[in-house]
Amino acid sequence: MTDFKQLPLAPELHQALEVLDYAVMTPVQAATLPSILAGRDVIAQARTGSGKTAAFGLGLLSRLDADHAGVQALVLCPTRELADQVGKEIRRLARFLPNTKVSVFCGGVPLRPHLASLVHPPQVVVGTPGRVQELIDEGALVLDGLRTAVLDEADRMLDMGFEPAIAGILGQAPAARQTLMFSATFPEEIRALGRRFQRQPEEHTVSDGDAAVIEQRFYEVEAPRKADALALLLGDLKPESALVFCNTRRDVQQVAEDLAQRGFAVMALHGDLEQRDRDEVLVCFGNRSCQVLVATDVAARGLDIKDLPLVVSHGLASDVDTHTHRIGRTGRAGEAGLALALVAGDERRRVAGIEERLGGAVRWERIDLSRKPARPAPAVMTTLVVDAGRQDKLRPGDLVGALTGEAGLAATAIGKIDGFPTRTYVAIERSQAQKALERLRAGKIKGRNFRVRKLG
Repeated sequence: MTDFKQLPLAPELHQALEVLDYAVMTPVQAATLPSILAGRDVIAQARTGSGKTAAFGLGLLSRLDADHAGVQALVLCPTRELADQVGKEIRRLARFLPNTKVSVFCGGVPLRPHLASLVHPPQVVVGTPGRVQELIDEGALVLDGLRTAVLDEADRMLDMGFEPAIAGILGQAPAARQTLMFSATFPEEIRALGRRFQRQPEEHTVSDGDAAVIEQRFYEVEAPRKADALALLLGDLKPESALVFCNTRRDVQQVAEDLAQRGFAVMALHGDLEQRDRDEVLVCFGNRSCQVLVATDVAARGLDIKDLPLVVSHGLASDVDTHTHRIGRTGRAGEAGLALALVAGDERRRVAGIEERLGGAVRWERIDLSRKPARPAPAVMTTLVVDAGRQDKLRPGDLVGALTGEAGLAATAIGKIDGFPTRTYVAIERSQAQKALERLRAGKIKGRNFRVRKLG
């Protein structure tokens, strides 16, 4: 079974799949959906970008009872970024289901608005374990009617120390619930978690062939010359966007500063950033106004950047599973991807584990550090910020109308628009950004004057 039309889903879900142009199931969807829809517990290994969100999303939505109030489905994610991504996808799938509310609850923002929103509880909750546990402790989130629980990227949640919170949360839910676990890697800790919280789970290890389109190259470069090597490789390859992984926050900041001095449009993502700063970094990287994102593994967890052509490990990951997660950010959904690793002498021993996982030797390349790197091209887009958002009833269409109307821009000059409660970000072609900024400041958006500024 590979066609979504063959699945026993409600007409409203089939309608959503048709609108979203979902016709043929990915391997993970084909492997797990029959079992999920039959009500069985499932533990599945599937790489990032393989379509697992739609798999468990359709499963939990198919089990909702429209006549029953309260939380019926819960998805736990390791990071806010992944939770936001999952929430958006489930809302898209649920668009034609009547009276279906999907709420996302994550830390990093005040607790009070979340408590207020639970006065009228949603049917579906997506969140990080820490914030979900807080809401349960406050008595605001009640799981008595939970039908489906999902642990998304379960291996990362264990790595981040969330197991006690997961145990506390699932301990509040009915034992008869369905529990689904998805993970990019399948260590024994994941199987133990399944044995603890699931009932005779079906295990699915899905190899969808995507890993074959990720080309990996390794370069032996000592630490003092890694900055030079990174600049050379980025200059040679000229990727539209690249994600560079470092092992520490200090390295992230240092590498980002070094690349900025060399002329790259670069931003840093690590745990010391305030939530608004994190949001803006991800917006800029996602809309192509930032070419290079330098990040730690935890900070980059949950990133869903489409068409990411290049991933670089500035410092080789300390374990094979982390390396697997890193390279899984590129080559998604069958697209070609390239993963580079800069390996110092004291990191060389870690390569053996990667070769064991690959079942063969890695590909080593040489790099001439005596030459100068090519001058980086500027980012293709610039981000403008409008200090108004969903709370002001400002929609993306309103902004497009203002830009193509009074501002006089062609629709092709407008890139991705990201809306938040109190602000909206719009990517504009770099050559048109100043014109757009001046026209928006001089004119009106939806008949009102809003503050507009350039980000960065």
